[in-house]
Amino acid sequence: MIEPEPSQTGHVYLVGAGPGDPGLLTLRGMECLARAELVLYDYLVNPAVLAHARESAELVCLGHHRQCRRMDQGEVNRRMIQAAAEGRIVVRLKGGDPGVFGHAGEETAALRAAGISYEIVPGVTAVLAAAGCAEIPITHGEHSSSVALVTGQERRAKASPALDYGALAMFPGTLVFYMGIRSAAPWSEALIRRGKPEQTPVAIVRRCSLPDQLVVRCTLGTVADVIREQKLRPPAVIIVGPVAAIAPDESWFSARPLFGRTVLVTRPRRQAASLCNRFAELGARVLVQPMIEIAPPPDWAAVDDALDRLEDFDWLVFSSANGVRCLLQRVCATRDLRRLGSIRLAAIGPGTSDELAAWRLRADLVPGQYRAEALAEALADQASGKRFLLARASRGREVLAERLEQAGGRVEQVVVYSSNDVARLDPEVKRAAEEGRIDWITLTSSAIARSAVRWMGRRLGGAKPVTISPITSSALRDMGGEPAAEATEYTIEGVVRAVLLAEMGGMPG
Repeated sequence: MIEPEPSQTGHVYLVGAGPGDPGLLTLRGMECLARAELVLYDYLVNPAVLAHARESAELVCLGHHRQCRRMDQGEVNRRMIQAAAEGRIVVRLKGGDPGVFGHAGEETAALRAAGISYEIVPGVTAVLAAAGCAEIPITHGEHSSSVALVTGQERRAKASPALDYGALAMFPGTLVFYMGIRSAAPWSEALIRRGKPEQTPVAIVRRCSLPDQLVVRCTLGTVADVIREQKLRPPAVIIVGPVAAIAPDESWFSARPLFGRTVLVTRPRRQAASLCNRFAELGARVLVQPMIEIAPPPDWAAVDDALDRLEDFDWLVFSSANGVRCLLQRVCATRDLRRLGSIRLAAIGPGTSDELAAWRLRADLVPGQYRAEALAEALADQASGKRFLLARASRGREVLAERLEQAGGRVEQVVVYSSNDVARLDPEVKRAAEEGRIDWITLTSSAIARSAVRWMGRRLGGAKPVTISPITSSALRDMGGEPAAEATEYTIEGVVRAVLLAEMGGMPG
């Protein structure tokens, strides 16, 4: 597909973001976001989807949310047209699918009239997500061979006739109401008046595909009362018909072991993805709040001096993946990876050795236990008379250097990155902690544990701490906290397993 370049002409993509789960964004949608200079997004779009936009993109939220300025459809059209006329690439990002109650018709008409090129990128609409995540088959060989998508909010100034509730009452299939929560009383009463049985099964699926998805079952005659009594709010789709009664009480989606739990991941953002993905796969709502920031050292002079003398060392020792990345980025920026020559490489654990592998380098030594003491013990037998270069953070324990020197090694340490506490907490995370809505907080280093307590207090906002190792647990206890679970394997997967074991009633650690 030949696509316009920003320097040649503007272009608009009408992109469906899906129903909520960022994993349901299409590949094409992701590609368009990566190219966009301006993103106009609905307030219901999951913020995680916006991570696919480039850093320089202008992001504008539309409507209804306290952090968004409400724009009417005319203003949205003008913003798209003006930006495209200026030669910018625009993504109009919509919840669900652009063509299902998403104003795509109005927007494409305006773009055509203005002579602006555009593309429509389909998305997963809410009822399809509800069908999958709530296990409510909207079609079924024995119960429903057709589906009607119905709006619960018709425009007052609409020129064409209102909904034909008589035809809908007699419709031989499944009715799905979008935007029908606030108008449930009038549409359900209209269907009943026109002959739809009061006992017709109904399923209300709120926030489908998200970790707080809620499924409420009732009947056509009780749906309005149930919504009022349970104080249900949008967004939701309401499924009306026999298929609403044949789904299991607990779907595969809600049966996942961490469904309904909220986990706060505190690693630096570039390292958080694997842990976030694992918890999300297990059903958890995942918040990300780095407790430390990784930055270059204030001065590269000592590192550069050591790199000029690499032939003086027998071992280059890494105690973190950050150390690998920061040092090797410096090597590539100022020298060449071949500068490493025949020096042997040691890594504290699999995460660190994996980072080496990403640079096409293989660790010569990885201890069986992933901690500094074990790395020192593994190197101690051959330490006498050997020269070690330790790539380290600006803060951390001295145990590795001390043990190697005790074993007769000659050790030189260089700070290849600065580890600093974050300057502020994300307002959403702070609010969730204050309201006690965080179930677990991950602590994957001593520095992270200390920073978390400084920011959130020793009770960590009521969240249960899970630590990656006894060393991290000790740092937490030094700050007045106590781990609720501790990994027995000092890895990211070990942290996940510790949470699962605790949730299943096992002993922490």
